Amino acid sequence: MDSKAYTAALAELRTLRDEIKKKQAEVAKLETERARRVTALAGYEKAKAERIAPAAGMSLAEVVAIAPILAPDSLTTPEQPAPARPAPDVHTQPVEEPPVAQTPEPAPGAAAPSMARGPRTPPPADAAPPTPARVEASPATAHATPASSAPAAAPPTPPASTPSSLAAAGVPRSLPSLPEGPEGDRWVGHTANLASTRPNFTQQARSTAFLDTATGMLVYRDQATRLDLGSRSAADILRAVFHTVPEGVERIYITAGDPWHRDAGRYPFLRDAVAAWLNAPIPGWRTDTGRGKDRMAGHFVHARHPVGRYQREGADQHVEIRSVGEWFDPEGADPTTVRDAFVLLWKALRAHWSDAVMMGSPSQTGRDLWTRTIPARGQFSEGYPVLSEELRGLLHATAGQGRTELITPPDVPEQLPALVEYDRTFAYAKHTWKSPVGTPRRITAATFASWSEKEQTKALFGCGHWQVRVTVPDGWNHVGILPAPAPGERAWHYPRTPGTTFTTWAGGPELYTALSNPLAPWKVEILDGLLWDDGKPLDDWSKKLKEAWASLSAQADLHGDPTQRQAAHLASRAVRSLLLYGIGSFAQRPRTVTGTTPRTAERDVPADAEIIGFDDDHVTWQRPTGFSRDPNAHPEWAATIWSGARAALLSMRMRDDNTHVGALHAPPGTVVAFRTDAVYLTAPQNWPYHGQPGEYLRKGHLTGPVPAPTTEDELLALRDAGRNALHRTRTGGDA
Repeated sequence: MDSKAYTAALAELRTLRDEIKKKQAEVAKLETERARRVTALAGYEKAKAERIAPAAGMSLAEVVAIAPILAPDSLTTPEQPAPARPAPDVHTQPVEEPPVAQTPEPAPGAAAPSMARGPRTPPPADAAPPTPARVEASPATAHATPASSAPAAAPPTPPASTPSSLAAAGVPRSLPSLPEGPEGDRWVGHTANLASTRPNFTQQARSTAFLDTATGMLVYRDQATRLDLGSRSAADILRAVFHTVPEGVERIYITAGDPWHRDAGRYPFLRDAVAAWLNAPIPGWRTDTGRGKDRMAGHFVHARHPVGRYQREGADQHVEIRSVGEWFDPEGADPTTVRDAFVLLWKALRAHWSDAVMMGSPSQTGRDLWTRTIPARGQFSEGYPVLSEELRGLLHATAGQGRTELITPPDVPEQLPALVEYDRTFAYAKHTWKSPVGTPRRITAATFASWSEKEQTKALFGCGHWQVRVTVPDGWNHVGILPAPAPGERAWHYPRTPGTTFTTWAGGPELYTALSNPLAPWKVEILDGLLWDDGKPLDDWSKKLKEAWASLSAQADLHGDPTQRQAAHLASRAVRSLLLYGIGSFAQRPRTVTGTTPRTAERDVPADAEIIGFDDDHVTWQRPTGFSRDPNAHPEWAATIWSGARAALLSMRMRDDNTHVGALHAPPGTVVAFRTDAVYLTAPQNWPYHGQPGEYLRKGHLTGPVPAPTTEDELLALRDAGRNALHRTRTGGDA
C-alpha cells in the first residue's frame, strides 16, 4: 500500500464511521422504543419477564433492569433460612453457601454506639450485632442480604465487565475502599504544593449584553434594541449584535429562545444539535481557545446550557454566548428585567465583597468569592491544602449528591389522597457552618472499637466519611435512610426492606439519623473511615451570601414596582445558584474535555477521544482527563454538606419551635418522592416555616384523588400542577 492508497483508505474508513454513527442513532431510537414497550407490558398484572425477554430479544436481567416490578420474588423478597445443602458448583452459578474451606471468617466491624433520643427504648446492651457480610480489602460491594441468612462468601471473581454492562444486568456498583497497610497510609494526605490561597488580584469585569432570541430584543446597558436575527444561527446572532453594540462586548446572555435547539428535530440527540449549532462556520470568526490565565478548551457542549466561545479572525476580540439559565429560570422575564436582576445581584454582593465581579457562571463566581474569604492571618492564611488525588477519587466515587427517589405503588396507593410538595428554602446554606479541615485521620474498625462510647459518639458527630455495614431493623415500615450503590455509574438507592444488609459509605449526619431516628435505630458497623478536624472554611462566605439573599428576598416581597420585585426575586435565585454551584465546584469531578476538529484535519483528534458528533465540516469529540491540579478542589466539603442535606430531608430539629420536621416525621406510607431539596407527601404537615434557610416551605398542593406518578416526567407534571393550584388558592386567581 502506497501513500495515495493509504489516504484513500482513510477516507473510506471515515465514511464508514459516519454511517455507523447514523446507524447507532437509529438503533438507540429503536432500543428506547423497545424499553417503552417493555415498561408498558410490565403494567399487566400477569406479565412475566420469562415471556417478555425472548419476545424482546433480551436477557432476563436486561428486562428486569428496565422493569424491576418483573423481578422474580426470590430477588426481591428476603430469603428465609434454609436447611444446609451441598455447595453448588461454582462454575455454573453464584456461590450461596460454599464449603467452609472457601468461606474465610470476615473481620467484624465495630458497632456504632446507641444515639437514641426521646422516649424510645434503646436496644439492650447485649443485643447481637448484625451478621457481618464479607469485607474485602479491595473495593467493597454492597450486598442486599437478609440479616437472618447464613453468611455468604464473595462469589468467584467474574470476567471483567464494563460499568454499563453491569448496570444493564442490574448489578450494584462496587464502592472502593481504602487499601490496607502503607498504601492506604499514603492515600491519607495532601497533594504536594497545592492549596487554596487568597487571590492577590481582582477579576476582570466583562461587558455584557442580554438577548431574547425569540423576540430579537437586545439590551445593552440601559438601551433596548430589536434585532433581526435571521435564522438564529451563531453567525446571525454575532452579526446582528455587533452591528448594534460596541465590539468591546465580551459576553452575550441568551434570556429566551434557546437558539441552539433550532434544528433539534434533525438530530437523534439534543447534544448533537447543540454541537452542530456551536460549530457551524462563522465567516470572520473562529473557535476561541482562551487567553492569558483564563484558558478554556473551545466550546462547552451541554444539552441545555451550552457555552459558545468565539474569537474574531486576525483580532483580539473575544466573545461568549451563554444561557442565563445557568443562573436562574427567567420565568418569562424580558431582557431588561434580567439585566436589572444582574445589577441588583452585583450591588448585593458588593455590599460584602468590595472586589466582587460577575463571572460567566455561578460556579465560577461563587468559588471566586469564596477565595476572597480565605483568612489573611491565622491558621489557614497559607491556604487550605488539597487532598491527595486518591482521596479525591474515593470521595468522588462514594459521596453522592442530592437524594432523588420516586416511591411507586404498591408502596403508595394507586390513587393518592393528595400530593403536597415541601421544598427546603436555600437548603445547602443551612449546612455550611462546619466543614472538615486539616489532614484526615484514618479510623479503622479496630481503632473505633477501642474507643469509649463517648469518643465514638464524638467522632460520628464530627466531620467524617465512614465505610459502614448497615442492617435495616426488623419491623421497619418507612423510607430508607442510608444510600447504597445501585446499578449505574453514579446511581444510588435507599434500601428499606427489614433485614436487608448492605455496605456503603456515609457521612456523620446520615449515620446519626440512622442511629437516632424517631422510629427504630438501625444496626451500623464501622468498617473504616476518615475523620477530620472541625473547621469553618465556608462559614464567612455562606453568611455573606445568606445576607445578600435575605436582602434581595425582602426587596422581592416589598418593592412597589412589580418589575423590580421580579428582578429582585431572580437576583435572589442567582445567589442560591452561587452557593449551590459553588459547593458543587468544590467536588471537582474528573474532567471531560470537549473539543472540535475540522474534518480536513481529523488526524489531530486525540487518540483517546470519543467522537460524539460530526457534520460536513467538523468532528466533535470528548475525552476524560482525570483530576486536574485544581487549587480549589475540596470534595470533602461538598460531601459533608450533601450528607447533612440528605439527613435533613429525613429529620431536622427546629430549635426555636422545639419540634422535628422531615420525611420520617410523616406517617409511614405517605412519602411519594424525594427530589434533592424537596419531599412529596400525600398529606399536609404542620411544619413551622419562618422563611429561614433550610426550613420546609409548602410549595405545591394538589388535592386528590391523584394518580400516583410512576415516572419522573409524571412527577414533574403533577408538581407543576400542584404549584399552580396552591398559587390559585393563595391569590384567589389564575397562576
